[in-house]
Amino acid sequence: MTTSGTYAFNLDLTEICEEAYARAGYEMRTGWDLKTARISLNLMFQEWVSRGLNMFTFEQGTIPLIQGQATYDLPADTVDLLEHVIRTGAGNPSTQSDLTISRISVSTYATIPNKPTQGRPIQVWIERRVDGPRFTVWPVPNQGTLLDPYYIFAYWRMRRIQDAGDGSNTMDVPFRFVPCMIAGLAYYLAMKVPGGMERLQILKAQYDEAWDITAGEDREKAPLRLVARIGYIR
Repeated sequence: MTTSGTYAFNLDLTEICEEAYARAGYEMRTGWDLKTARISLNLMFQEWVSRGLNMFTFEQGTIPLIQGQATYDLPADTVDLLEHVIRTGAGNPSTQSDLTISRISVSTYATIPNKPTQGRPIQVWIERRVDGPRFTVWPVPNQGTLLDPYYIFAYWRMRRIQDAGDGSNTMDVPFRFVPCMIAGLAYYLAMKVPGGMERLQILKAQYDEAWDITAGEDREKAPLRLVARIGYIR
C-alpha cells in the first residue's frame, strides 16, 4: 500500500466550522450557524494578536522620509513594529547602510525640547491609534523627497490576520495553526450552542493546550545573543 504523496491538506471555512460544531456537541444546520461561527472565528483571530507574536504575520516594508516631515502613516492593518532602521544609499551595494533608530515612549518624545530640529533621525515614537498606527521620527529628516528619498525607514511589522471570509476560502493561517484554530473555535461555539456549557471546561483546556503547543513551535530558532550598549561612562 502506497502513501498519498501529497502535502496539501487544508480546510475551508465551512469545514472548519463543521468540525468545531461537532466538538461542541452540535450540528451546523443553518446559514445563521455559519454566520455566528464566522463572527467567533474573527474574534478569536483578534484574540491571537494579544496572545503573542504570530510569526506568519511578519512582513517587511519601507517608507521614504521627506525633508521637514516628522510623522508618517503605517499600513492600516499593522499591529506593531518589531524592528526598524534608517536606510541610506538604498539600492547600491557599495553605499547602502542600515543605521540604528531607537524606539522611545510618548513620555520621552514629549520631553524633547527642540522637536523641529532637522538631521538624521535617531529616535522613533510609534502611536498605535484606533484608525491606524503612525510613527514620528526625531530629528526631523534634513533632506530627501518622495521621489528621491535620502533616508528610508525600513521596518519589520506584525500585521493583522485576514478576516475569516465568506465560506469558500481557506484561512490566513499556516497548516500548523489549524488544529489550534479548530480547538479555539469549538470553545467559542460551546458558549453559544444548546448544551455546549457542559463541554466548556474540557474544550477550554484543549484550546489552551493546543495554543501552548502551537505558540511554542512558532518562534525564532536562532540563538539569542545579548550585547551591552554603552552610551557613555561617568
